[in-house]
Amino acid sequence: MFEGLKSLANMASMARQSGEMQKKMADLKERIGRMEVEGHAGGDAVAVRISGDFHVRSVHIHQWLVEARNQQLLQQLTQDAVNSAIQKARDLTATEMARLAEELNIPGMQDAFSKLGLG
Repeated sequence: MFEGLKSLANMASMARQSGEMQKKMADLKERIGRMEVEGHAGGDAVAVRISGDFHVRSVHIHQWLVEARNQQLLQQLTQDAVNSAIQKARDLTATEMARLAEELNIPGMQDAFSKLGLG
């Protein structure tokens, strides 16, 4: 009889922890979406700012690059700046997810994030 009550108490505790974890994950997702990172290429010739949830916020192309009328260079530097910003956003997400995993102290969570490329 006591084993049944103990199991029920464990299930209630797990359900409560699951709810807390879902709330923290939703809060983290929203917070990451508000964060921004910037990628650069060609010095400061091209700068791309994106949010933590990978939405492009702005693209800045220096005037000298526009005046150079070198389409291939412009395309390459834009691509490089976008890729740089994406990598920074991935790193930001991984750092924030690792913090959450540590805060929640759930065994195996850090490994799961790593397998997903988030930690």
